[in-house]
Amino acid sequence: MRLLLLGTLDVLPYTQHNTTPFPNFIPKTKTMKTTFMPQLAIPSGVFDTSFYTNAFDATEELRHNNDDGSCHVVMYNVDGAIFLIHEVTQWSGTILPDPERGGTVTIGLFVEDVQATVDKAISAGAKLASAVKDYEYGYRQGSIIDPFGHRWEIQRKL
Repeated sequence: MRLLLLGTLDVLPYTQHNTTPFPNFIPKTKTMKTTFMPQLAIPSGVFDTSFYTNAFDATEELRHNNDDGSCHVVMYNVDGAIFLIHEVTQWSGTILPDPERGGTVTIGLFVEDVQATVDKAISAGAKLASAVKDYEYGYRQGSIIDPFGHRWEIQRKL
């Protein structure tokens, strides 16, 4: 077993650049539908998070930057699927994926054209983890590792 000890992280103050705290696609009613929104950890000091826009045609719905312009948190929307990227801070309770052993989560993304999406992600800076192929359980899947170490399973039901 490997123990990773993290010291106190310097956290930069952040400025909200988008003043809409909850984008319109998130219902504000007490009867809202249960929604799953993963939050992916990124290191402090990241300025460029365009991988997700370039790889998955994600739209940036909300961004909070630190005063130096680095990313604190960004909310992305991929055809209605919402996720956050958030810098690791001493308060976040998150750690980064281990470059040698991976992370604790694989993000599943269902798309129409698995091969085209994997190719686009690689062109945007991802690494191929497993080639696209059809499986006997009825799915076409391929895996990539994004520039921040997160594993994505790109897939569709056959």
